[in-house]
Amino acid sequence: MKLWFVMTACAAGLAAQPVFNVKDYGATGRKQDNARPRIQAAIDACGRAGGGTVYVPPGDYTSGQLHLRSGVRLYVEAGATLFASLEGKEFDAPPKSALLYGEDLHDIAIEGRGLIDGQASYEWHLNDFTDYYIRPNQLLMEAAGKPLLRSFPTGFRKETVYPRLVLLLRCQDVRISGLKFVRSRSWTINPYACKRLVIDGVYISSSQKDGVWADGIDPDGCQDVRISNSTVETGDDALVFYSASIWGPALPVENVTVTNCRLSSSSSAIKFCDGNSNAIRRVAIDNVVITNSNRGLAFMVFDGGVVEDVVVSNVTIQTRRFDWFWWGDGDPIHFNIKRRSEVDGTRRANEPAAGVIRNVSLRNIIAHGAGTSAINGHPDSWLEGIRLDNVRLFVSHDPQAPYENTEAALTLRNARHFTMKDVEIAWEKPESPTWKAGLRVSDVTDLLLDGVDVPMRMTLQDVENATVSRSRAATVQVSGARSRKIRLVDTEGTLETGSEVARGAVERRQ
Repeated sequence: MKLWFVMTACAAGLAAQPVFNVKDYGATGRKQDNARPRIQAAIDACGRAGGGTVYVPPGDYTSGQLHLRSGVRLYVEAGATLFASLEGKEFDAPPKSALLYGEDLHDIAIEGRGLIDGQASYEWHLNDFTDYYIRPNQLLMEAAGKPLLRSFPTGFRKETVYPRLVLLLRCQDVRISGLKFVRSRSWTINPYACKRLVIDGVYISSSQKDGVWADGIDPDGCQDVRISNSTVETGDDALVFYSASIWGPALPVENVTVTNCRLSSSSSAIKFCDGNSNAIRRVAIDNVVITNSNRGLAFMVFDGGVVEDVVVSNVTIQTRRFDWFWWGDGDPIHFNIKRRSEVDGTRRANEPAAGVIRNVSLRNIIAHGAGTSAINGHPDSWLEGIRLDNVRLFVSHDPQAPYENTEAALTLRNARHFTMKDVEIAWEKPESPTWKAGLRVSDVTDLLLDGVDVPMRMTLQDVENATVSRSRAATVQVSGARSRKIRLVDTEGTLETGSEVARGAVERRQ
């Protein structure tokens, strides 16, 4: 009796919510017809009524920019496809071009079991501009005598409108669930300054061969964000956290959970974006599978912001090298602090100092990759409080990759209070003649390596106050005049010290 009462009450509640069927407003469900004015009329009527559901039944609907309203739940039914128009005039002027757009709204939802299709297309031709962010890849291709062919959106530099599929500015209490978002011509889902945002059970896809600039989910300056149970397969970054001034003042990204997702990207699967002018903090990422990506976990700060208090746990990573024009190098883990001028060589007035990455914990991770996992701070801003716990890193050579430049499996530079506990690094076949070391550490203070198993060589250069315990390497090489207070405890491997290392700087005991 109690269950019957609950089900009846729920059904009554759903029935009480007004439903606005877009076909009642003239939408035909034929792809060749312009459905924009009809769907917008349904959305506006729903908003004026105080809220409800705008229902998109099975059929094919082509539309330009749709402006959402507070209280509106847009429901795209299974069997329904909402296509983004290929006519630029059907969208608001850039940069606010989007198929589904909302600004200063509350209590909105984009849901269903249907499909949202951006209809992106691409063309290939020789690269005709300098992208400093992939300049090293370009130089390797040129050295190998390979043509710099790359993908561009169709009509690049002629067409000025590349709409996002979803763009939400300063909205509160937002839910996006159940839908499939494919072939976006720009970022797929981009919320800015949104609060209490839920993205659950979505599928996002763009071409991993061609789909440049078609990111998956890009929260910018958002708070209280939950992303769960979703699959993202994109050409550009799959999940990116921004704290930038694209849509307004740079705001912090705070209080984020990411759970039970699978991600693939021709760039970075999970990226704490280089475009960070404020802060990204209090983020927990758990139970995530990363496959077929150019880079796995990326922590980057180029605009003076802060990344702090992040836990990434229970993650498997599989990376490989993609074409030369994508960011990434087949590297499972990447930390990088730079000033923007150090990347592109452009001087900027009032450029901020180097940013900060601190208090990041990576634990229970198994990673297979082809490139060096580089964990680098900045000479003026060292990484602080980074911890790798129960991490297994396997590195292999990909003979089909456009180039090979891996010398070390993992490098660490410019860091303090750094811990690696129960970390295994292993080379997998096929091997590469470029491989020289398993672990390279330089300019680090307060280092703990406990239970670290490294193939080939472990090098410690200019390292101060370090303990290497219960570990193993073919060779432990210590160099640099600033190396001191280094203790090797129950550690296997031949010890080599450079001539510049002070007497007594290294202590070894079983």
